[in-house]
Amino acid sequence: MTQEAEEHDIFDSDEPFRLFGEWLAEAEKTEPNDPNAMSLATVDEDGMPDVRMVLLKGVDPAGFVFYTNLESTKGVELAATPKAALCFHWKSLRRQVRVRGPVVPVTDAEADAYYDSRARQSRIGAWASQQSRPLESRFHLEKEVARYAAKYGIGKIPRPPHWSGFRVVPQSIEFWRDRPFRLHDRLVFSRDHDKAPWQTVRLFP
Repeated sequence: MTQEAEEHDIFDSDEPFRLFGEWLAEAEKTEPNDPNAMSLATVDEDGMPDVRMVLLKGVDPAGFVFYTNLESTKGVELAATPKAALCFHWKSLRRQVRVRGPVVPVTDAEADAYYDSRARQSRIGAWASQQSRPLESRFHLEKEVARYAAKYGIGKIPRPPHWSGFRVVPQSIEFWRDRPFRLHDRLVFSRDHDKAPWQTVRLFP
C-alpha cells in the first residue's frame, strides 16, 4: 500500500470499527504473540488508577469485549466505577489504538458461549483461582485445580457465577500511526453516547 493510499484509508474513514478490524487483521499477520492483547485501565474507590494486560475476545459496533473473574481487582473496580480505557500497541506495525468509554456486563448467553469455547483446563482454572487474592503457595493452587478437575471429571463444566465478561462501549477511539521525526498521525473518533454519530478530528502529534 502506498503512503497516499494509507493516508486516504485512515483519515477519510467515517467508521472506526471497520478501521479497527482492518488494523487488527494486519496485526494478526505480523505480531509474534497475542495481537489481541490490550491494556485495560480502571480506577479504585480512591480514584487511583490500575492497568493490566488482558485479551480482546470480541469486537463489533457494540464495543470491545473481555472476560474475567468478577471478584478480581478489575472486576470489583468496574462494578464500582463502570468506566475503562483500553490501549492496543502493535509494535510490528508501529501503530496504536486507544479506546475510552463506559463499561457494561455481557449477557449470560455471551458469557456461557465464550466459557464453553475455552480449553477444559482453563474452565477448571476459572473455578480454582481466587483471582487477585492472596495465595499461600503454588501448591495450594495446584491442589485447588486437582480438586475441581476431580469434581468435574466427566461432562460439562458449568460457568462459575463469579466469571463473566464486560463490554467497553467506546465514546472515543484514537488511531495513532508512527511517522518519521515523531510527526505522527493521530485521528480521533468521538461521540456523546453509543447512539450518536461519530465525529472525527485530527490531532497534532
